[in-house]
Amino acid sequence: MDDYLAINRANWDDRTAIHVDSPEYDLARYRSDPQAISDVVSFDRPRLGDLDGLRAVHLQCHIGTDTLSLHRLGAQVIGVDLSPAAVTAARELARETGAEIDYVVSDVYGAPEALAGVAPFDLVYTGIGALNWLPDIDRWAGVVVDLLRPGGRLHLREGHPMLWSLDDPREDRLLAVEYPYFQTEAPMVWDEASTYVSTGEGSGARIGATITHEWNHGLGEIVTALLDHGMRITGLEEHDSVPYLALGDQMEPHPDHPGEFRLTERRERLAASYTLQAVKEH
Repeated sequence: MDDYLAINRANWDDRTAIHVDSPEYDLARYRSDPQAISDVVSFDRPRLGDLDGLRAVHLQCHIGTDTLSLHRLGAQVIGVDLSPAAVTAARELARETGAEIDYVVSDVYGAPEALAGVAPFDLVYTGIGALNWLPDIDRWAGVVVDLLRPGGRLHLREGHPMLWSLDDPREDRLLAVEYPYFQTEAPMVWDEASTYVSTGEGSGARIGATITHEWNHGLGEIVTALLDHGMRITGLEEHDSVPYLALGDQMEPHPDHPGEFRLTERRERLAASYTLQAVKEH
């Protein structure tokens, strides 16, 4: 099972150069505008509340655009990611923007040990496209609890397991359930040389490590795992949008949320993402 870490790490190392150069991540915007925050964190902002002075850890932070955004909203934040290439890019972005952000190379399950000298935190933040890389959601919930102080909280916005159970964009434009909704022991194994952003102009970066291992986790499994570890659920909201073109040309830009996409037709059919918040009481 541990092989999944090496397999996925290699894939994310390869993706990093593409994402750094991509117009979707648009790192130049963060360098030129000291007030710029990511579309993802902008969507989260009404639910995050006041972050001023909070000690936060951003799990699976990738190249640090959301981490930098949390910092700009007042959090004292540390980013954690399994990809050394991504962490290097995140550190460079922090250096270029003058942001005092620490980054740690670690997989999620190793985070409590990697952060032993600086935990606990007021906030654990996790964004879109994170939980699907983890084989065991109960173990993840234990990590969240280990990282939080009593009274600390989790803020998770994630792609909906309903969305991730659907077949890829289809010519007949039907929403067809093809993949597991619930956690399975064996991973879904993908072999794809593409990523979710376009290649930046002039970039020669390509994905050589094309294999990935992923898992879905049902919404009930995620909630139950947090409850079993003593967390109190304080909010659960499902959204009709997600910050990428998950279903290709079946989706359109959301008119009220930059960077978000929702079904063009009968959008009430699909919960595309959700926000889950919980507090560690003891």
